[in-house]
Amino acid sequence: MVREKLILICQHGGEFVPKDDGSLSYSGGVAHALDISPETVFDDLKYKLAEKYNLEYRSLTIKYFLPGNRRTLITLANDKDLKRMYDFHGDSVTADVFLTGTKGFAPVNLDMQAKRKTGAKKSGTSAAGSATPKGARYAVGLKDVPVGIATPSDCFAGINATVRSPTRAAITSKRTAGPNIVDGLFEVNVTDATDCSTDIFDMSASPADSVKKRRRTASWRSGANGLAIVTVADNLEETRKTISWKKLARKCNSVAVADNMSLAPPSDASPEKLVEFWKNCITGEGQDFRSVAEFRDALQKYAIAHRFGYKLRKNDTNRASAVCAAEGCPWRIHASWVPSASVFRVKKLHESHTCDGESWKTATPAKNWLVNIIKDRLKDSPHHKPKEIANGLLRDFGLELNYAQVWRGIEDARQQLQGSYKEAYGQLPWYCEKIEEANPGSFTKLLVGDDRRFQRLFLSFHATVYGFQSGCRPLLFLEAIPLKSKYHEILLTATALDGDDGIFPVAFAIVDNENEDSWHWFLEQLKSAVSTSRSLTFVSDRDKRLMKHVLETFENAHHGYSLFYLMDSFIQNLKGPFHGEGRASLPGCFLAAAKAVRLGGFRMYTEQIKRVSSSAYDWIMQNEPEYWANAFFKGELYNHITLNIAESYADWIDEARELPIMRKIEVIRCKIMELMDGRRTESSNWTTKLTPSKQEVLQEEFAKAHGLKVLFSSDTLFEVHDNSIHVVDIVKQHCSCAMWKPTGLPCHHAIAVFNCTGRNVYDYCSRYFTADSFRLTFAGSIKHALTIAHLGGIEEYPEEDDDEQIMPPCISRPLGQQQKKIRRNKSQGIIRRSVCCTRCNGVGHNKASCKVSL
Repeated sequence: MVREKLILICQHGGEFVPKDDGSLSYSGGVAHALDISPETVFDDLKYKLAEKYNLEYRSLTIKYFLPGNRRTLITLANDKDLKRMYDFHGDSVTADVFLTGTKGFAPVNLDMQAKRKTGAKKSGTSAAGSATPKGARYAVGLKDVPVGIATPSDCFAGINATVRSPTRAAITSKRTAGPNIVDGLFEVNVTDATDCSTDIFDMSASPADSVKKRRRTASWRSGANGLAIVTVADNLEETRKTISWKKLARKCNSVAVADNMSLAPPSDASPEKLVEFWKNCITGEGQDFRSVAEFRDALQKYAIAHRFGYKLRKNDTNRASAVCAAEGCPWRIHASWVPSASVFRVKKLHESHTCDGESWKTATPAKNWLVNIIKDRLKDSPHHKPKEIANGLLRDFGLELNYAQVWRGIEDARQQLQGSYKEAYGQLPWYCEKIEEANPGSFTKLLVGDDRRFQRLFLSFHATVYGFQSGCRPLLFLEAIPLKSKYHEILLTATALDGDDGIFPVAFAIVDNENEDSWHWFLEQLKSAVSTSRSLTFVSDRDKRLMKHVLETFENAHHGYSLFYLMDSFIQNLKGPFHGEGRASLPGCFLAAAKAVRLGGFRMYTEQIKRVSSSAYDWIMQNEPEYWANAFFKGELYNHITLNIAESYADWIDEARELPIMRKIEVIRCKIMELMDGRRTESSNWTTKLTPSKQEVLQEEFAKAHGLKVLFSSDTLFEVHDNSIHVVDIVKQHCSCAMWKPTGLPCHHAIAVFNCTGRNVYDYCSRYFTADSFRLTFAGSIKHALTIAHLGGIEEYPEEDDDEQIMPPCISRPLGQQQKKIRRNKSQGIIRRSVCCTRCNGVGHNKASCKVSL
């Protein structure tokens, strides 16, 4: 059942008192209750509260807390804010709001303010010509008033309409496009209007031709008797001034070509059947087509089926003539428009060829035909490469095209299937607004350069931030993943770990280039979105510059090096000679040294490495163990995580690498939404206290605790006799084996103490590993921001002026992977040895390629 109203507990006169955990409580003052509904207007609510509490209207401020967050106050400033607060409180019955302002209420003429916002004239009549009754501001809903409607007989049949006078919310809100809204001011219900077909624009024609052929559709005009439907001809000059051809063309994604049903083969026909079908596209003199476009399309297919090339000698809307591309070949065709029959007719056709297929060697298909063929193939396999498509065209149609021709055809086909890659950047401001409306509390930030080129976009959903703050360890992994797109953008991510050690995306950004500025900007936005008082630990690839920005942006933060990248670099830099157990033992010793919680353990494993390879030992000591070894690291320990977090994002990106930027973001959003929904459903069936992986670890410790001898030193201190003696302090949650606090789970010595004292072991496990915390992490949900149709782009969005249109970033081709690796190795002081020839002792070549004569 949909909630009809929300009760506001309006509090005034008290003060906020901070608590130890950083949250705020409100103390003192008075409180009153007030109902609101989705139709409530913010100005009306503010005026009512100002009158109720005797506060000056303009000085009154209204603030509230987000559910579950008592640290940050949100200010209500307009109707959108009020609607967000209403939606954000979900199924809640009440919501607390806090009022501040200057004493002294004075009546304010809000009607004048409404007129200024909507551009209304200073008069006492409504748009329909009727007088506005006193007190109409506080009316909720729509009031029915009669309207006279003139119906053009050629377009509308039997239209019955009711126009409702606008409420305050309708006047002050933005214009919304919909089938029942006229100019954002009147709601009109129209029935039996199915006879009116939509306009068809021939994009191949000139602007002048299109204006001549454009249908005269109906529009609304306000008159003395209310609203009336009139034709565009009555207001043509005004329309020409307000609608530009450029904007009209931009709305059309593809060239409109008239269909000839007699030429249409079965939709599932094979290439061989298509070619056989196309052989009869041109049958002879007297054949009729509905337009020159249809004739050109038939001629193209006919030429491909019969394997010859042609040249168009005359080509306009009224006539078309073509000859064989081979010099001296007599084949030719001529067709022209017949006004009396309204058809495009073949007048002359000489069918014989004498070129023996010479024209086919230089034949180039028409762009529209090539794009349509490629488009059909991309529907089946979106990641087709140009070389694969070129081979398919040669195999199926005998057309030998170069890489550039096929690549351009793929670009145009993808634009028709998915929308313009370039124009997608202009949709980003609208998309960010939709994201925040659909997911209240979410945070988006778009940065555009002075030249109106895209630079950066940050996005974090409230559900992921809330999940991180509620159920995840204060640990974030920073990654940069190339999007492999036309403009070479980079995806920056901040990822946490859930209680089962699975990845949990918290926030991400798309930037035009990965550099210090973009990382610093990303960290600043992340701080604004997360806004936590916990001391965070950041993990990234070994990059000194990134560490500097982390420590500058986040107070009391720690920065560590990712063990995955360290291990990869360690293996790549292993150089002989090797002794003892050999090269194969080094990776295991390196991991053991990183995970050792005691300094003695770290030294023991590094000494083993030194005995095998002194260069490997030197590499370890030069790469700052204080930032990755448990024995030295001061932040949240993470070295049991050796997975490649970037790999998950790379798999997501691989599915969307050919899509425009906004649809890429939608793919990432859907993946996060699916991940959260899947784990929420999975965890709902758990019956254990801990997450499955942590429960398994605990069971192993239970098995080890069996048979251990426990001696009581005091109520809180115990001695546990194993192969050695360990001291357990259950108050400090510490064991002398040093394995309790780093892992977050009691060691087997502590479990032996709990078994003897009758304590519950789960009371001493980290809260981050409990099943309840896991469910809390995935309790939120991410809602759809818009509807994306399959292969059809997005729903219509507001147009921007050309001067305000956001442009794609400048294309700067990144260095190859090998060049990146060389540059990274040089920056780390690693020098590759030169190749030496064992035959002549020369440098730069080997024995096999040596050409020196001896």
